[in-house]
Amino acid sequence: MSSCINHKTDNLARQPVDTVGFTQYAWQVDSILARIERLQPGKLSEAASAMADAGELKVAISPHDDYSYVGYLYPALLQHVRSGVVIMFGVGHKARNYGLEDRLVFGSFKEWISPRGTVNISELQEPLMDKIPHDMFTVNDSLQTVEHSLEALTPFLEYYNPGVEIIPVIVPYMSFERIEDIARELAPAIAETMDEAELTWGRGWSIVISTDAVHYGNEDWGGSDYARFGVDSTGYSQAVEYEKNIVTTMLAGPLEPGKIREFSRCTVQDTNYREYKWTWCGRYAVPLGLLTAYNIASAMQESLIGIPVGYSTSIANVPIPVDDLGMGVTAPAKLTHWVGYAAAGYE
Repeated sequence: MSSCINHKTDNLARQPVDTVGFTQYAWQVDSILARIERLQPGKLSEAASAMADAGELKVAISPHDDYSYVGYLYPALLQHVRSGVVIMFGVGHKARNYGLEDRLVFGSFKEWISPRGTVNISELQEPLMDKIPHDMFTVNDSLQTVEHSLEALTPFLEYYNPGVEIIPVIVPYMSFERIEDIARELAPAIAETMDEAELTWGRGWSIVISTDAVHYGNEDWGGSDYARFGVDSTGYSQAVEYEKNIVTTMLAGPLEPGKIREFSRCTVQDTNYREYKWTWCGRYAVPLGLLTAYNIASAMQESLIGIPVGYSTSIANVPIPVDDLGMGVTAPAKLTHWVGYAAAGYE
């Protein structure tokens, strides 16, 4: 077995990688939020109703696409993540380039550059890693540097909770059986680490999982055709209904291992876990994060209930204007190329 340390840098701070779809500066965050409130008040109100009785979330599932497209879902969900420490599970979009799979990927950075200065990496990351079997994780700053799925969320976490600290973890390719094995070890490691720090779940620490929903269409996907239902308006409606069924049957309500397994079966090919069945980029991060959370709750003799905050797509709403903020969009949005966004919270 190779060492759990693959690649570390001498840099203390991770720099932003996407300065087009996401914000670099505090004033950009302020402007984005003001425009969402002004241009999408109905969507915000609908999401607020869904979360009316929610307290501090223990777990959240958030999109990570361009702010212009995702819009209201970011504040609607992430304003309810108020813990001092957030364990973040992200997508390894480029994990294949680094030959990474079957292990969690941590970084060695001390902080991430953020719109309001820096977001610190929690000092609890090292004690947590010490409690995980070494064949279940690696440290690779290269992947952490180029991966955008967690970077998208930190400006909002920071806005609603100044001083928040994070433990960013990338989840690359792995079979569901491997996910089960890692979650079985990771859950008590997290619980013990947080107990030692005298942090309670929800107020002291929480889990945030980053994923965009379906990547749909037959254009601009590197030659792949992801248009199961076709690319006309009828196909779009059928795809959205399919998406909403995933949310309501697998992510909403009591969190259960059977639902988590079904999500994996829905999104990952039966014969090759490295390939999509239904194109959620978080097909590994979502099951890993949810199963870990389920195991922690089960050990505490508690249950977690999933609350759908909202579902949208990159063509469902008029994009939030960002050009004058020095931002933009990183991909087209049309019937032949669109992305779904699901947001859910667990308490």
